[in-house]
Amino acid sequence: MERVRVCLVGAGRAGLVHGRNLVRLPEAQLVAVVDEEGAARDRACAELGARGFRSLEEALERAAVDAVCVATPTFAHRDAVVLAADAGKHVFCEKPLALTLTQAQEMLQATRRAGVVLQVGFMRRFDPEFRAARECVASGELGRLVFVRSITRGPGLPPRWAWDPAKGIGLLAEVCSHDFDTLRWLSGSEFRSVFARVAVRKATEAAVEQPGFYDVALVTAELEDGTLGSVEGACPVDYGYDARLEVLGTEGMLAVGSVGPGTYTQVTRDGRVVQHTFRSWRDRFQEAYRAEMWHFLQCVREGRTPEVTGLDGLRALEAALAAVESARSGQPQLVGRGGGEP
Repeated sequence: MERVRVCLVGAGRAGLVHGRNLVRLPEAQLVAVVDEEGAARDRACAELGARGFRSLEEALERAAVDAVCVATPTFAHRDAVVLAADAGKHVFCEKPLALTLTQAQEMLQATRRAGVVLQVGFMRRFDPEFRAARECVASGELGRLVFVRSITRGPGLPPRWAWDPAKGIGLLAEVCSHDFDTLRWLSGSEFRSVFARVAVRKATEAAVEQPGFYDVALVTAELEDGTLGSVEGACPVDYGYDARLEVLGTEGMLAVGSVGPGTYTQVTRDGRVVQHTFRSWRDRFQEAYRAEMWHFLQCVREGRTPEVTGLDGLRALEAALAAVESARSGQPQLVGRGGGEP
């Protein structure tokens, strides 16, 4: 396969990140963009030089496609992935994998049945600093793991659809899926239990509009090997995008991430210290997004299993949904094994 012909489904913020990377990667040819919203679709097609379609069904019928990149809201993931798989197309799907474990299992079954690649968009696994952290842990240099802490804070509110339980899973999954995956990936262990607390501390107007909305979450977790962990999420924080990791071992610790790029620091005459923050997740993980898409294309071309599989997406979803239930009930929740790939 010379170039992988890709159909992008979803022309929103995440979709445009993937679309712009696809047109820059020599291994890819972006041939179609799907979005029900005509204005968003037209803008994306004009920028990316691809044909526009209202539905994935139409795109698969009228365009020659090898793979589908699903960057829709969460509630549309299951149908798009199953449709693509049933048509024999390889699939890259954004996180969280699905709204429910049943949907996620159906997606894994469809891609396995069709023998196609399914990669989930956990781009932190492709960030050089996060990868270095995992290599350090895997080498044993830190000794036995004691604690893993993962933090994600976003500058703005999640999209409005993500507030609605029928369409999204809220902050714990729509944002903190990355954190749950990081704990599992770094430790090499599965989740045993989680205990979550959520609150509304800033976006009070959203809580009035959508009962059950929360803008801050704190989760403690126990992994099966005894490692403890925590996930902290907050949106909006306004000051910028903030993704950090801290790992404590019996022989040392490591930390990844800061609130801003590089080492630029300004000290003003009145003694204030000024640093610039990352303004968005697109800035912080720009290279990681490109690297994850390159990896997906290579897996499609070479018939390899991706580093981030559908099972990884399922396991992160299990933890996130258990945290949602813990926050609702006020009780710790065991994280069950939802099946999937062996």
